[in-house]
Amino acid sequence: MAEANQAIQILDLKEQYKQFGAELEKTVIDILRSGHYILGSYVAKLEKDVAEFCGAKHAIAVANGTDALELALWAADIGPGDEVITPPFTFAATAEAIALRGATPVFVDVEPQSFNVNTDLIERAISSKTKAILPVHLYGQAANMQPILKLKEKYGLRVIEDNAQAIGAMYGERYTGSLGDLACISFYPTKNLGAAGDAGMITTNDDVLAERLRAIRAHGMRKRYYHDELGRNSRLDEIQAAVLLAKLPHLHQWNSQRRQVAAWYQEQLKHCPGVVLPTVSPGNTHVWHQYTIRVTSGSSNNADDAKLRDELAAELSSRGISSMCYYPVPLHVQEAFSAYGYKGGDFIVSEKLAAQVLSLPMYPELKQEQVKRVAAAITEIMSAKLGVGAPAVVAQPFLGSA
Repeated sequence: MAEANQAIQILDLKEQYKQFGAELEKTVIDILRSGHYILGSYVAKLEKDVAEFCGAKHAIAVANGTDALELALWAADIGPGDEVITPPFTFAATAEAIALRGATPVFVDVEPQSFNVNTDLIERAISSKTKAILPVHLYGQAANMQPILKLKEKYGLRVIEDNAQAIGAMYGERYTGSLGDLACISFYPTKNLGAAGDAGMITTNDDVLAERLRAIRAHGMRKRYYHDELGRNSRLDEIQAAVLLAKLPHLHQWNSQRRQVAAWYQEQLKHCPGVVLPTVSPGNTHVWHQYTIRVTSGSSNNADDAKLRDELAAELSSRGISSMCYYPVPLHVQEAFSAYGYKGGDFIVSEKLAAQVLSLPMYPELKQEQVKRVAAAITEIMSAKLGVGAPAVVAQPFLGSA
């Protein structure tokens, strides 16, 4: 049973490492002794295995998840004068990659239940300049892809999945990473499948796109020292590939354990005042990269919600419980995207979520006793702040495949 005074981290990678550390250390030493460190046999096997895992024909390993996004846009010939539709409630890299290609990110608000792009709003944002839709599978759950794929066909658009947080998640009978023209994965160490440093991957079923991506990641070379076009140095190293290959066979089990942790949270927090629980959309299988609650003061003022959320986080921290806000400022009001002319109030759901969201400890090795301790602390703190008899916020049902 977890000690009452033991700190509970939002993520504990040391527990995961214990499962295969000795085997991995031997592999790393073998790689170091081999003298072959970049784009070797481990990278080739990782590409093959990730493609099979996602149900895609090709997987192209790159240096990190942000490069995956930018190179996917690059291979799709998206650049200056083009527009790409994407949500403002996500990590900056999603829209940053669009901007770095010289294209314009066109933001569309998200759904409050799933945190993903509201597909009912996409079509009205499409213009003659629109070349792609870039949905984000946020926190480990697939965006609603069917309407997006219908718009792709109707308007002749590319669809590029930001699958940084949702490898192993399912939309109906298909895995994320196999739904669009291209999909981008991050293997940052904190992800469900994480490297021991930066690493990324692009998956696709398109032979032409795959060939071009393999050239772009290596300075535009299809044949060594023959540069067909300008490219980038975005090659994955053998050690990171070896780490990921050691972990990949465990990923389905780890995601299953995450679903169990989420179910424990749902049960323990269902009567907590001022807390809206996350949901799983019908037909989806969530992989719970984050377990993210919404903290609400009952006020229509976002500042009141943000104050309560931050106070809850601070009090949890004082009790040795880590939490994190992903993300406190939506992209349309970030200084880095100010040139695109958006302002506060343009995307009210994203702004409300940014004031409310709080991610709780989530990793496969988390114990039920630890979840109970986290939930009990949240319930005690929120009851004190809102009143012991305050009613729980009525959350949406826990739908779909948890």
